[in-house]
Amino acid sequence: MVMTPQLLQAIKLLQLPNVELAAYIENELERNPLLERAEEKETEASDEPAPAKAADADGERDWASAELEVDSGALARNLDTEIDNAFEPDRPAVSPEPQAAPEGHGLSAASWCGVPGGGGDGEAPNLEAYAAAEVSLAEHLERQAAVLFTDPADLMIARALIDGLDEAGYLAASLAEIAERLGAPASRVEQILARMQSCEPTGIFARDLAECLALQLIERDRFDPAMQALVANLPLLAKRDFAQLRRLCGVDDEDLKDMIAEIRRLEPKPGRPFGAAPTQVAVADVFVSPAPDGSWRIELNSDALPRVLVNETYAATIKRGKTSEADRQFIAASLQNANWLTKSLEQRARTILKVASEIVRRQDAFFAEGVVGLRPLNLRMVADAIGMHESTVSRVTSNKYIQTPRGLFEMKYFFSTSIASNGYGEAHSAESVRFKIKQMIDAEDPDDVLSDDVIVARLKAANIVIARRTVAKYRDSLRIPSSVDRRREKMRRTPAAGSSETLLNI
Repeated sequence: MVMTPQLLQAIKLLQLPNVELAAYIENELERNPLLERAEEKETEASDEPAPAKAADADGERDWASAELEVDSGALARNLDTEIDNAFEPDRPAVSPEPQAAPEGHGLSAASWCGVPGGGGDGEAPNLEAYAAAEVSLAEHLERQAAVLFTDPADLMIARALIDGLDEAGYLAASLAEIAERLGAPASRVEQILARMQSCEPTGIFARDLAECLALQLIERDRFDPAMQALVANLPLLAKRDFAQLRRLCGVDDEDLKDMIAEIRRLEPKPGRPFGAAPTQVAVADVFVSPAPDGSWRIELNSDALPRVLVNETYAATIKRGKTSEADRQFIAASLQNANWLTKSLEQRARTILKVASEIVRRQDAFFAEGVVGLRPLNLRMVADAIGMHESTVSRVTSNKYIQTPRGLFEMKYFFSTSIASNGYGEAHSAESVRFKIKQMIDAEDPDDVLSDDVIVARLKAANIVIARRTVAKYRDSLRIPSSVDRRREKMRRTPAAGSSETLLNI
């Protein structure tokens, strides 16, 4: 396949998030005299001659208007274009006009990777793009969460916790609200929080100053009973009531002085080293809301779509005037680039909508039930369903967000591993299987504790094929003891029949 600058532009636009796309469009508006904002066109007086309206039907069209076709039939018809071929690496791409690329245009590392200033237009690459960017607190924690959790449901909960942090690194969001919004058990959210509190910097995700200091002291192995008493009475330390602190901690003046010095060496705001600048707010690309018939209404976020027009009337006027050959070539190239840009933007919107619709269709149970209803999903499944390449789906789901009744999620969070089904049934999400195992163990009879082999048999009866070692792995990840340990613990909590009478006789 020949990678022309236009094809590279189409691929780049598809993977850009909304904020970067808006910046890219602003740059194009400055460079191309035939591009203009739709808002500017709407504010002009409507006294244009008839030929201008004819041109509007042909090329000067607002692609983000209500006329954008979003039904499945229209999508199928409109996807058969050269822009589609640009998104499909294994299909032959067709340029708008078969011509040799001008000198200085071609496939370079900068243009392929989407480096600013390296879009194949002959300009020198922007070396500042290669400089290491400052890592925000959220990015730092997301990288650690990706190592701690392999299940998408756990990552959803972890991401919600990260979003609930303030600039100091304290968890300001309510765990109950997060659990309710995600449809997750409150105990599960507590478990995820406990694991996230092990992340760096130490003290992160604390809910108050005392918990923040305690996490740091635990890491230093200095959270002894005396220090626990000091941390539990920080108001007295603020009042400098040392006499009361000595009594509560059971220490003398010298020990109390050392303890206070150690407290002062701790970081009361663990998020401070990452700066106080707020992270960039994620903008939803797609809105999902319940429809009256019980299905889901899926709409593009029109406010986040840049609206541009191609002024073909101006181009025709310039061509008819007395201009040099160089000017005519510049206008022709500008018109071609403008038309290609508008087509690329329209196809980008349609592709995002199509991928989002398939994700929502397959993850319907998640929106209705929460994380327990998360279904297995991968790029290949979506690509096969909509007739596109996996790389296209990957670009669409990268840095694209869906606003749902359960919150704002990146599209990639809806992809998960799967457990095979028995026979011809559906596959099962690893998270839903893990949750079923927990439900079985929570409901087990103390006199009939379930072994891993019994759990495997019961899952098989429920049309879920899973190995015994996988059950053991999932049980360990839930921090549930083995059947032997659970039986011993339940026997200790529940005395055998007649034990009380025996004790009385003794």
